[in-house]
Amino acid sequence: MTLPSADSRKMNPTAKTDSYGIFADYYDRFTKNVSYVSYARRIDEIVMQRHMKRGSVVDIGCGTGTIDLLLAKMGYRVTGIDRSYEMLTVADKKLRDAGLKATFVRQDMTKLTLPQKADVIISTLDGINHLKSADDVLTTFSRVSKNLRHGGTFVFDMNTIYKHRSILGNNCFIFDTDDVYLGWQNDYRACDESVLITLDFFVREDKIRRYTESFREKAYPVMKIFGMLIKSGLVPLEIYDGIGHKPPKKTSDRLLIIAGKL
Repeated sequence: MTLPSADSRKMNPTAKTDSYGIFADYYDRFTKNVSYVSYARRIDEIVMQRHMKRGSVVDIGCGTGTIDLLLAKMGYRVTGIDRSYEMLTVADKKLRDAGLKATFVRQDMTKLTLPQKADVIISTLDGINHLKSADDVLTTFSRVSKNLRHGGTFVFDMNTIYKHRSILGNNCFIFDTDDVYLGWQNDYRACDESVLITLDFFVREDKIRRYTESFREKAYPVMKIFGMLIKSGLVPLEIYDGIGHKPPKKTSDRLLIIAGKL
């Protein structure tokens, strides 16, 4: 997920569910700042440079499927993978409503298993950061390698250590719309560069109801990520500051990494 700009205010979260249950209903609303069209075009550009055709693309941690919708419109054969039933339900409806076809599978990315090898595997909006440990990242990269055809491409992004330390940190954010109020509380942990994100939703139903969800994101040094890719049988090819074409800098908050199976 991403960090929209917001006003800061202290929140005191209560129960935590460590899921994307209620958030699935509001995810698209709170990520309107994400340039999904630009992101999909960037992925397509990378694929054209590497493959010169629009084939099969597997999106691990696909969430509500907005990227999948755009790639399907471009002619890709899309498979979305996510462990959240709620997210997949939203994604499936989104593509069906648009008259597009895609396959959505409830599966943990650390156990990625495809019926046939993919041309392209992607993971967007810090899905890799959501994995619980470096071992899980390595396992995921290994599963990607196993399910990617030779000559295939793996495109993913990650939040940086800089973002965790300096942007997310221990900050709080508030989002207020007509029917839902969101309090976002971060708790930064320096020992592993992780941030515990707690989301408190106050939803206007028959009365105001409060729902709380939490999850932890971890950031890693770039060279550690490269080492895990290589250990998994993947070759790091390119790295960029966000979804643009410029090289990363010290203050990059998101990296786009391209790896190949050669």
